[in-house]
Amino acid sequence: MRWNRFWILGLGTLFTCTFFIQAKNNPVSKKQENPIRTIVIDAGHGGEDPGARGSYSTEKQVTLAVALKLGKILEDNLPDVKVVYTRKSDRFDDPRKKAQIANDAKGDLFVSIHCNSTGKIRKVTGYKTVYHKKGKKKIPVKQPIYSYFASNAKGTETYIWATSKNNAKMESLKQNSVIVLDANSEETKQLMDDTDPETFILLNTLRNAYFDQSLRLSTLIEDEFTKAGRISRGARQRNEKGIWVLSATAMPSVLVELGFISNPEEEEYLNSMSGQQELAMGIFKAIKRYRDELERFTNNRSSTNGDEATASRPQAFHKARKQAGKDKIKAGKEKPTVPDPNDDYCIQLMTTDKLYTPGASIFRKLHGNISHEQIVLNKKKMHRYTWGHFKTDRQASTAVRKARKLGFRDAFVTSC
Repeated sequence: MRWNRFWILGLGTLFTCTFFIQAKNNPVSKKQENPIRTIVIDAGHGGEDPGARGSYSTEKQVTLAVALKLGKILEDNLPDVKVVYTRKSDRFDDPRKKAQIANDAKGDLFVSIHCNSTGKIRKVTGYKTVYHKKGKKKIPVKQPIYSYFASNAKGTETYIWATSKNNAKMESLKQNSVIVLDANSEETKQLMDDTDPETFILLNTLRNAYFDQSLRLSTLIEDEFTKAGRISRGARQRNEKGIWVLSATAMPSVLVELGFISNPEEEEYLNSMSGQQELAMGIFKAIKRYRDELERFTNNRSSTNGDEATASRPQAFHKARKQAGKDKIKAGKEKPTVPDPNDDYCIQLMTTDKLYTPGASIFRKLHGNISHEQIVLNKKKMHRYTWGHFKTDRQASTAVRKARKLGFRDAFVTSC
């Protein structure tokens, strides 16, 4: 089916990456962990920022009411999911603060709730006769009389960030790498090296998967609204004011427009208890479907990959880096191997046509065992040098950082 192919293409590219987001540092059971553990709900506007205005209500009031109802439904029906609110009262926060709340919460999903609005419609309601002087005569001319009426625009829309904002989304992933990786900042800065092509490939893969996941969720939300009898104006990309927070959150993210508060009929619906409950339930059902699809995909993948699903976050991150490194291999260098979490870690320093003894001055500051292996690449004899035996991925990460600082710029972690 079409969406089965979507999950294979959209999420399959990120299989190794998703584990370092979803796994904990401490060991876990072999049962697949819930891929969505934290959902961040953002009620748009608030405080001195009322948002769009209807004839008697404001956007900030409606969004908060629906956000709280959605959170309650999630808490009642998905007790294993933590719900985080950007606001639970009539308070204004800068969008940067909202993004920070979501990122600090290590959210797996960000849902921002808003209301739409359009200007009043001008219509001709009659004519009046006016006279224009032409020479000595006055010529009668019919002039239209205009009146303004509330817009009859109605329906829901769900947005994701536009592809033109892809760089901003990737920057948010990089800036929040300490949160994403559950690592200390110094170590993470080394892992997220701006000059390292592997880092770019990894973040690019992650961002693309988040885009696909956001698009899928937005489609499911609109589908649920349609089932409830709402008019759906579709799921779409958006690149305009008010959407910045989607590219600033390091997770899949959508912005839901509940309806047009500028339309009196829609305003009544948006302010009714039944309407708000129906909208909240529609979003919940979409999130539930989204989570179920994601669980089926990850469980199917983990069942074919054994204990890989239980790898710790830093171990899985090294695996993702090695996967990304496949696209980085330079001419004359062999393909790096992926470290097995059950093995010791070594640091491959370099592959070169030069022969060095283990005690050569080039290795002196490494203070450890240097291993040498002769290999053949492209029918040419080469020499591969590896350093040490490290018991944990953290020790290996520190070691590879040191090796690169000492001039071994192509050093990477491998299994011994």
